Amino acid sequence: MVPKRHYRDDIDLSIIGFGGIIVVGMEQSEANSLVTDVVNKGVNYFDVAPQYGDGEAEIKLGKALKPHRDNIFLACKTLCRDAKGARKELERSLDRLHTDHFDLYQFHSVSKMQDVEEIFRPGGAIETFVKARDEGLVKYLGFSSHLEEAALEMIDRFDFDSILFPTNFVCWHHGNFGPRVFEKAKEKSISRLGLKSLALRPWNENEEKTYPNCWYHPIEDRELARKAMQFTLSRDVTALVPPGDHRLFKMALDLAGENLLDEEINLEDLEELSLKYEPLFRREN
Repeated sequence: MVPKRHYRDDIDLSIIGFGGIIVVGMEQSEANSLVTDVVNKGVNYFDVAPQYGDGEAEIKLGKALKPHRDNIFLACKTLCRDAKGARKELERSLDRLHTDHFDLYQFHSVSKMQDVEEIFRPGGAIETFVKARDEGLVKYLGFSSHLEEAALEMIDRFDFDSILFPTNFVCWHHGNFGPRVFEKAKEKSISRLGLKSLALRPWNENEEKTYPNCWYHPIEDRELARKAMQFTLSRDVTALVPPGDHRLFKMALDLAGENLLDEEINLEDLEELSLKYEPLFRREN
């Protein structure tokens, strides 16, 4: 069984989450079987967004999760930065996922400072988030980001419950990307969720992209994947979301059930290894 870690209040999450993009391109019956299988193995954290497959992920995941909704933690996102647009997208996502609430609702990919300004201006999407929480349509509020400056500003402006942020050994050691954000999140008691744990490097020019749902070259070696996941979890991350490819998710799922949290990790070894690869993200200043 996949172990769990504390998120907030009385909620524990499986240390890996199921990224909804995985079901894009699958037959509904295949998605149903996959979701049932991972739930039976202890996964209770599911994350999806309207942009995954232009709505396909929400529609298929919604049907697949129907029998399990009461026993899982469902996170969704929006790219809308205005209150009206965010409300419309929230209601559509709730409908597609056949649920009356989201356990976590997040601003999706806050990756430039302009996003922050739009979210918090009068009529900005933060108004919809707070109102939806008051109405019981969402329980926790968070955001995902791939820019340190934007993430730090988001943390300063609102008491979010969690942040979904790249937590990758190459970026951390070779790009100095992540430590500032995690330090500040800890100071404000914001729970941390990890992205890009199994990213290795950017694709090379003209290189065959063997994982269509990955805009980066993922880690394929099982032992390196084990160490990469251990690194992410060693940063006081509640859970990590593997890449949106069923092959890579299966590897992560298998590793998560193999006493991943009980093994010691050689951080010095990973720090040296990180120097061999170009990080996907670097600290801006």
